Amino acid sequence: MRKSLIVVIAFFLVGGVRAQEPSKNPRPAMVSGRLPGPAIAALEKIDPERIRAHVRFLSHDLLEGRGTGQRGGDIAAEYIATQFALDGLKPAGANGTYMQKVPLVGVTTLPDSNFSLVLPRNRAVNLVPRDEYVAYDETQQPQSDVDAEIVFVGYGIEAPEYNWDDYKGVDVKGKVLLMLVNEPPSDDPKFFKGKALTYYGRWTYKFEEAARKGAAGAILIHKTEMASYPWEVVRNSNSGEKAYLKLEGGPRLKVASWVNFDVATKLAATEGLDLNKLMSDARSHEFRPVQLRTRLSAHMVTKVRPFESNNVIAMLPGSDSRLKNEAVIYTAHYDHLGVRPDMSGDNIYNGANDNATGCGILLELARAYALSGQRPRRSILFASVTGEEQGLLGSEYLGRNPPVPAGKIALDLNFDDVPPLGSPQEVEVSGAERTTFYPVVDALAKEFRLAIRPDARPEAGHFYRSDHFSLARAGIPAFSINEGVKYKGHDAAWGVQQADEYTTKHYHQPSDEYHPDMDFTGDAVMARFGFALGWEAASQPKVVGWQKGEEFEAARLKSQAGN
Repeated sequence: MRKSLIVVIAFFLVGGVRAQEPSKNPRPAMVSGRLPGPAIAALEKIDPERIRAHVRFLSHDLLEGRGTGQRGGDIAAEYIATQFALDGLKPAGANGTYMQKVPLVGVTTLPDSNFSLVLPRNRAVNLVPRDEYVAYDETQQPQSDVDAEIVFVGYGIEAPEYNWDDYKGVDVKGKVLLMLVNEPPSDDPKFFKGKALTYYGRWTYKFEEAARKGAAGAILIHKTEMASYPWEVVRNSNSGEKAYLKLEGGPRLKVASWVNFDVATKLAATEGLDLNKLMSDARSHEFRPVQLRTRLSAHMVTKVRPFESNNVIAMLPGSDSRLKNEAVIYTAHYDHLGVRPDMSGDNIYNGANDNATGCGILLELARAYALSGQRPRRSILFASVTGEEQGLLGSEYLGRNPPVPAGKIALDLNFDDVPPLGSPQEVEVSGAERTTFYPVVDALAKEFRLAIRPDARPEAGHFYRSDHFSLARAGIPAFSINEGVKYKGHDAAWGVQQADEYTTKHYHQPSDEYHPDMDFTGDAVMARFGFALGWEAASQPKVVGWQKGEEFEAARLKSQAGN
């Protein structure tokens, strides 16, 4: 490690770096009648300028984009662990440390790979990597070959509860499945939850289902309007090394890939088909798989690198002799996309918003709890997880291996990409309404003078795209806390414009960087609101549950049956 880097880290660890003189914190709305005096006093110590300092350091070029399994990511983990230690929190990782080791395998698709569409009469069209397609071999083998027929399977979904089956019993073993992102559009809340995206619309489900069906590969057709992000996000998120949890059995795809919409349009035209008509047909219950004459010929050459990364976990033990064996957990991922050596110019994906902001909030929450003169009844866990950008890997591992049994974790509150745009007048807590805790969320939002805004883009499926989802799959009631789009001094249109500009120009791009003019007032408000929610959940007589009939209710009941 360079001497200059050691000096910079030390400077940050002792709180020596501030972008500006800390402003006086506005007194938050009182939560009288709910939190005890010591808790309110601790909540009021939450400082937006401390969050700024964490964000500035974690998104600094010296951390090289905090890549999973890369040097900068490991430095970020050590920084977070050191902050927990400075707060006097108890290690909750392995062997008396703050680190929970996550076994991973890094997979890099090498230039010797080839991805060709073999048209009728054996005319091969070699696609251009990153511009026209991205692909990985999920088998974690150094080499795989696929020469297989392509079958268009619509959305690639089998969902009995919605009477939907894109496969219709067709044997797709050994085939390559071409499918659409997202899910059948609907305004009916009883059919794929209407406009809100369910897990069936996520690319992770589609690859998992294709593998379960025995397919050799899968190709997702990217369309910006359907995916809710541009091709650049797909390209940047799937260039360089991609991490997977170490295989523990189960089928995997030899080719897990995406193609852009132009490629898919040309492929359909070659078959004498209209892609738009195929997409329209796929919206029908009567859709059946379409066998194409085109084959995929893919030669996947992969650099395979087994390694370990770390979730960083700390605990504040609860005060109740009976309930301290249960917990509330706060989560935020610290990883981002690292460095792309093959790019010219600025090739560091600093991830200031995504997700240095969430880490800054998590660390300030940990400090506030540690400063409280009174502890909540249940224990409080703080987990900064790895591998979120690789497919929620660290949180998936955490959900499988929690430091407290999943059935005894009352609630997970997650922070991810909280924009430093000023003082918010709204909060988004999408998924909270699925839990029995929602009345408390609603009441506290009112006390904080925050209007609860419904998910501004339910079709984007944000509930399934952040780490709380991994814990929800383990049965733990979980949701993320974020700002809405209405800020003091601005109308909602301004907030929507800021969000759209970030998604288009900065999300998963090197330009997601720290700037001194960022206003962390809102991040502090979200931290205070999260503090109050967590304290309440830690103090209730019973742990939180899922509403009856919710998709994670069965997992909750199963986890509690084992306690």
